[in-house]
Amino acid sequence: MPSRIRVGIDTGGTFTDVVAVDEDTGWQVTTKTPSTPSDPADGFMAGIQKVLTTLDAGTGAISAVSHGTTVATNKLLEGKVDDLGFITTEGYEHMLEIARQSVPDGYGNSYFWVKPPRIVPADRVRTVGGRLAHDGTQIRPFDEDAAIAAARFFRDHGITTIGVSFLHSYANPEHELRMRDVLAREHPEATVSISSDVLREYREYERSVTTLVDAAVKPSIRRYVGNIRRRLDELVTDGTSLPFYVMKSNGGVLSAEEVADQPISTVLSGPAAGALGAAVVGRAAGHDSVLTLDGGGTSTDVTVVVDGHPALTTEGTVGAYPSKIPMIDVVTVGAGGGSIAWISPEGTLKVGPHSAGADPGPICYGSGGTDPTITDAHVVLGRIPPHLLGGEIPLDVDAARDGIGGLAERLNLDLEPCAAGVLEISAWNQANALRQITVQRGLDVRDFTLVSFGGSGSLLACRLADILGLGGVLVPPNPGNLSAYGLLTVDVRNDYVRTAVSRHDALDLAETAKILDGLQSEAETALHREGFGPAERRFVRTADLRYFGQAFEVRVEIPDGPLTPELADAVAEAFHAEHRKLYGYDFRGDRQQEVEWVNVRVTGIGPIRKPEMVELDPGTGAEPSGHRPVYFEDWIDALVYDRARLGAGDVVLGPAIIEEFGSTVPVHPGFRVEVDRFGNLVITRDPQETGDRNETREVAR
Repeated sequence: MPSRIRVGIDTGGTFTDVVAVDEDTGWQVTTKTPSTPSDPADGFMAGIQKVLTTLDAGTGAISAVSHGTTVATNKLLEGKVDDLGFITTEGYEHMLEIARQSVPDGYGNSYFWVKPPRIVPADRVRTVGGRLAHDGTQIRPFDEDAAIAAARFFRDHGITTIGVSFLHSYANPEHELRMRDVLAREHPEATVSISSDVLREYREYERSVTTLVDAAVKPSIRRYVGNIRRRLDELVTDGTSLPFYVMKSNGGVLSAEEVADQPISTVLSGPAAGALGAAVVGRAAGHDSVLTLDGGGTSTDVTVVVDGHPALTTEGTVGAYPSKIPMIDVVTVGAGGGSIAWISPEGTLKVGPHSAGADPGPICYGSGGTDPTITDAHVVLGRIPPHLLGGEIPLDVDAARDGIGGLAERLNLDLEPCAAGVLEISAWNQANALRQITVQRGLDVRDFTLVSFGGSGSLLACRLADILGLGGVLVPPNPGNLSAYGLLTVDVRNDYVRTAVSRHDALDLAETAKILDGLQSEAETALHREGFGPAERRFVRTADLRYFGQAFEVRVEIPDGPLTPELADAVAEAFHAEHRKLYGYDFRGDRQQEVEWVNVRVTGIGPIRKPEMVELDPGTGAEPSGHRPVYFEDWIDALVYDRARLGAGDVVLGPAIIEEFGSTVPVHPGFRVEVDRFGNLVITRDPQETGDRNETREVAR
């Protein structure tokens, strides 16, 4: 029985995934339990109980719990931000309506595009007099009477969630702090977010929307993490408080108590954990540059990892809302196991983005679902067995055939080609998402290895390798639980930013150093609250630079040490190099193109002990556990392999099926799978098959 275990829990649209690691031995156990959309905390606690039962351990054995959640993401994707008000500077009441000139798909779509509703309608916007200059100096004093009137308006109209964003408050938060005090006095029931707390960065529209997103999700996140905190405390009988961390979008975790005050930091909590877990697995397997593909029940999330680190962005969006917080650069496509196959008004087959989710789920679940899904197509073709989770969830094959059959009849297709068409469209949806994060950014997709995971992530691995010309696909052990595993591989991490625009030649080194010291002091205070001593804390300094006149910035690291002229020049040189790497050119040495500093940042990091990768025992040769009919281009009697019985070095040739508790890997004809020393399945084209195909092409010529 383990004495100290750390638990990672990732709540997805269909299943809640759980990984427990014994801190002393490194031994791991994984499991799943159905998600509970009506109250995700129920699925969370069920996962805790299930893993404790599996380990025959008591709650006292748990040393910490890390959690990835979709509560904030789902609230924003579903547009549930009705009870929201906005207070801004007098004269800027139409800021949200004006927004940015951003027409989807360019001007060709502008005749038909209708601007979506704003996050706060105009009748819920109030303004307050007072004005700050760009450097934070006061031009007009704060209008206390207008502030009181705004607070009372929201109180009288029952609007209890409010975002405050005044012009240039990134440079001086005084007016926003006074507004928050007025709201606390006049409308104490209100939940308030102010932009100088959420994002001390210029560009008032993005800063305002980011602040409003923070306010919109704050009540839900506070209730959710508070509920879990209470229920975890009820599990512990000795009166201690179990450490409880929540995954952030930036690739770090934070205590639940801190997250309650920074809810926007969780908007990509789940996808971030998966990307980090995949980066760890890929690096251990010898691949520093990988594409990650997290296939879930509702969607598929993809990320690019270069030099072992997932790409970060501050230009992300969640649903229709820009969020300028540091987040792992994730692209999401509606191609999960529950994505619905449907026929457009033009009579063409479509897949997603709508999903059957966990409730009612695909038709084969037998829980009331009536729309055919990707999972139903896999069941019809024999790609997955007639059950999930090792038999815990039986699947109704006949119901799936009836559902896909109805779709096939409307398309005048036979059953199998229709199901195969659903999967082909899904594969191309995923491939296009992967091209979006590579080809459209100047990266050659063929230079990367794909790490596929999630419950449905590996079902189309072979087809994606063909479509994209990938050299290989890596499927980690327990791929359905990799996001939960990723939660155990990350450190406590917090980001702080301040806008300080200056030409490089005129950079005030003393003032910039003062700002950096202030940001580091904030990071130190936060890490102290998290329980990290001075010797444990680590800090990373970065700056956003651009050529004067550009509308975008490039982030580069500021080396450790005093901010001397030589160090500042080194930062500028790093900017030139990174600009050339990203865009293919730079203006190094061109005096007509001045370098401009825009933002400086400090990231505070508190290290958490990480689980070690466990090597697999050598195999003795892959032995099938059975066989069943599987449809690829025709029905084939394919061998079935139990992944738990495969050892390092074992090879499986397609056509075949490799099954495990949480996922299935269909190995198409012409592909081979080799198990590496960490238990990863490495999928490549069979060299013999490739040679045969090349010979065939030569004969054809």
